[in-house]
Amino acid sequence: MRITVLEENTACRCDVTAEHGLSLYIETGEHRMLFDMGQTDAFAENAAKLGVDLSAVDIAILSHGHYDHGGGLARFLEINDHAPVYVHPLAFEPHYNGPVKYIGLDPMLLKTGRLILTGGDYEIDKNLSLHDCAHNPRPYPGHGAGLTVARGGERLPDPFNHEQYLLIREGGRRILISGCSHKGIENIVSWFAPDVLVGGFHLSKLDPVADAPQLCAIAGTLLSSPATFYTGHCTGASSFDVLHGIMGERLHALSTGMTLEV
Repeated sequence: MRITVLEENTACRCDVTAEHGLSLYIETGEHRMLFDMGQTDAFAENAAKLGVDLSAVDIAILSHGHYDHGGGLARFLEINDHAPVYVHPLAFEPHYNGPVKYIGLDPMLLKTGRLILTGGDYEIDKNLSLHDCAHNPRPYPGHGAGLTVARGGERLPDPFNHEQYLLIREGGRRILISGCSHKGIENIVSWFAPDVLVGGFHLSKLDPVADAPQLCAIAGTLLSSPATFYTGHCTGASSFDVLHGIMGERLHALSTGMTLEV
């Protein structure tokens, strides 16, 4: 399986654009998939520079309802006229960071006719499935403090039930793709027991000094899994450095322009 990073907060090449967001192009033995579309059209410009033909994508997936993952959805729909886009229905609720900043999606995209609404455990085919894990126990804390959803005229703490995870089964292995892991990266690893996990950990708001005990505990939990991890975006550079200092080669950084063979 090959994964090309079309968008991430950092870049490993000077000819591609980095922005706060995530977009992954995933090639399996059966599919050409797009997982998230970044914040702007930059993912599409990067794809062209990286030799990725977005018009040939046969499946697209939106991990959750935040602008830095779905901001480029309209552009993808212009480039590709056939691939279904799998999205959780709660992704189009109004989402906010703090009391003012809107971080949700354009609700007009619901009218495109290209979206397939998921939920619960959703099987795409025998090797691909989506899971929102909305009712799973969360023994470990999540890291979505300050993120809210507007419901019934109120701003409520977001339980992130709109976030879904892509499980790929190929070559006898379980590869899990997560956008931001708002429900807690430790919880997610315990739910899926993946061989490989790719995605953000949402730890960027943790202080590498003040929150070092928490980061060390997270690293210990991840090391108790046999998985190899590839992360970036909302993990945060400082948090990554702390984790990597403990996890070593079990943890790898994502960067725009990178291609992974997993």
